Amino acid sequence: MTYYGDLPMNRPPYRTLVVDDNLVVRAGLVTLLEATGEITVIGEAGDGQEAIKQAERLRPDVILLDVRMPLVDGVTAVEQLVPIAPVLMLTHTEDPEIIRTALQRGASGYLVHGAFSVDELNKAVATVVTGDANPLSPIAVRALVDAVREPEVKRARASPNHRPGHLGLTQREAEILNLIAKGLTNRQIAGQLFLTEKTVKNHVNRIFAKLQVTSRAAAIARWNSVEDET
Repeated sequence: MTYYGDLPMNRPPYRTLVVDDNLVVRAGLVTLLEATGEITVIGEAGDGQEAIKQAERLRPDVILLDVRMPLVDGVTAVEQLVPIAPVLMLTHTEDPEIIRTALQRGASGYLVHGAFSVDELNKAVATVVTGDANPLSPIAVRALVDAVREPEVKRARASPNHRPGHLGLTQREAEILNLIAKGLTNRQIAGQLFLTEKTVKNHVNRIFAKLQVTSRAAAIARWNSVEDET
């Protein structure tokens, strides 16, 4: 038997915490869950920060967690939530990198709205609670398959003219410089990549040092010149 706190978790009704910043989505989800008769919603939260507080107080059997939320997003919150209860990501977000990050940080499953039925959701919650399975929407399965294939793809594409290597940048630095070239600010980049602004700023400083430039405009010029060459 698996335990989180003092609660045995192999029997319904499963005590569930629902976390989503969209009130309409959250209300609809609560209605669907409680209609099954096997799930009881014991708490709700609209952001990751509140979710952590509620989870610590209520000690649910399972947490259904959205990704994009104010204050603390789901991908950031999941690491603090999984020691309390298993987490099932339930979101509209289909970004493969976000999917992989959420699962790497401990989420037990990842479901995308519109890709499951009520019965499938009920079964997903039960299997996450009991630890019998890791429910994944098709897009999440593809993200994991791509992650397995990615090292081989990178090796196949590697060449002296491959942009990140050609400029001496890491894959993450190249990703950030590409977003800079698209006109995004550090704050916008942080939000898109689920990093802190300080982390982004540190990456930007390293990019400037490697490219031997002192401004975003000069860095963009270097980036675009290499893109033209390739």
